[in-house]
Amino acid sequence: MSRPPGGPVVRGNLWHEVPDALPDDTTVSVVVTHYEQQAELDRTLDAIARQTFPAARLEVVVADDGSSEAPRVPPGVSLVRQEDRGFRAAAARNLGARHTSGDVLVFLDADTAPEPDFVAHLARLPAVLPEAVVVGRRRHVDLATGTILADPLWLLQGHANSRDLLDADETSFRYVISAVLACSRWFFEETGGFDETFSTYGGEDWEWAHRAWTHGALLAHEARAVAWHDGPDRAGRAQGDEVGDAARMLSETLAIARRVPVPGVAPTGLLLGPPDPVVTIDPTLPPDAVVVTADDLLASMPRAQLVLADHHALLLRADQRVHAVGSTAELADHAAARSAWRWLHVHAPVTGSADGWRVPGDLLRGPGAPGRVEVVDPEGRPLLVWHSLRAVRRAARWSRDDLDPVRTVVADGLAALAPDVEVAARWGGWA
Repeated sequence: MSRPPGGPVVRGNLWHEVPDALPDDTTVSVVVTHYEQQAELDRTLDAIARQTFPAARLEVVVADDGSSEAPRVPPGVSLVRQEDRGFRAAAARNLGARHTSGDVLVFLDADTAPEPDFVAHLARLPAVLPEAVVVGRRRHVDLATGTILADPLWLLQGHANSRDLLDADETSFRYVISAVLACSRWFFEETGGFDETFSTYGGEDWEWAHRAWTHGALLAHEARAVAWHDGPDRAGRAQGDEVGDAARMLSETLAIARRVPVPGVAPTGLLLGPPDPVVTIDPTLPPDAVVVTADDLLASMPRAQLVLADHHALLLRADQRVHAVGSTAELADHAAARSAWRWLHVHAPVTGSADGWRVPGDLLRGPGAPGRVEVVDPEGRPLLVWHSLRAVRRAARWSRDDLDPVRTVVADGLAALAPDVEVAARWGGWA
């Protein structure tokens, strides 16, 4: 976890509080992803050449995803290529980014031509707030007839209902599209870039946007940054193959589910993808109490994974949802937590209903949600603490614990176990 190279710290997702001005010394690199679209690429590069952003501080790299012939690019534009091994836009974007030097990275697709002020508008916020991830507005036109086509309704509604993502939450990655995207170089490297295991169309932008959010991104929609796509949104195109379209949709849905654990795209019972939540248990608790608590917890939340102290993990090592870690301080970097979005810490041995376990964690969901929910017994003694990993990472990055609100609730549907509980008695039914 590293500190941004500059810029102020803001609470929550309140990026609108910073000045609306682009620093005079900002450098921008535009990465244009291309595959077999020379005419569209020519149009997009011509539009980039006409940007109002100063040309002396603007760098352009075309990242070709294995076209049969190398695309032609004008002088001053760099070209990098990778071999054709399927639809690897994620890998192409990473390749292009590695060959740039600007403070801010702007990602464009070859068939999406920007208006003259596109770069200036899109790059402003990441230049001021390095944690910002900004998506522009991709509009649609039929260039053959000059007819302006409708924007996707789901995207319009998502940006409108969230006030241009100012009210973003854990599900707002769905409104971030990589065809018109910008972030700081520092933040792109902080997240590790796009997931290069994607090799078919769709999902790589949602996965990265989700991961960016959990790493503390400030999500924003900049409606003034407009780029034009020739033709309707892919979701609105008639493909003429209903069976094939259904198979592709299922493949994309499962690809996202295997990587993104949040409600709305993740399964509720299938053990696909990252855990929800990642769980730690106080390492000082007695072994029997840990086993009973873990059993009760996993019965209520089967997609949870436990990251336990070595001596506790040894008791439950036969369950593939149990991992060993030296200390809770290592949690944020543990493999089980890298794509998760919630962390539950168990302070005391407890048992209860599924709702008793789950409901307090659901308070972390939605715009303006707390970054931490403390669950106490009627006497105020701590039982559980739910953490947003986004809040944990931002607090560590800035060495501050006041960037997200904290909420305390009295346990409902949970009860403390006696410290001397015995597994045999509990499972046997005589305790």
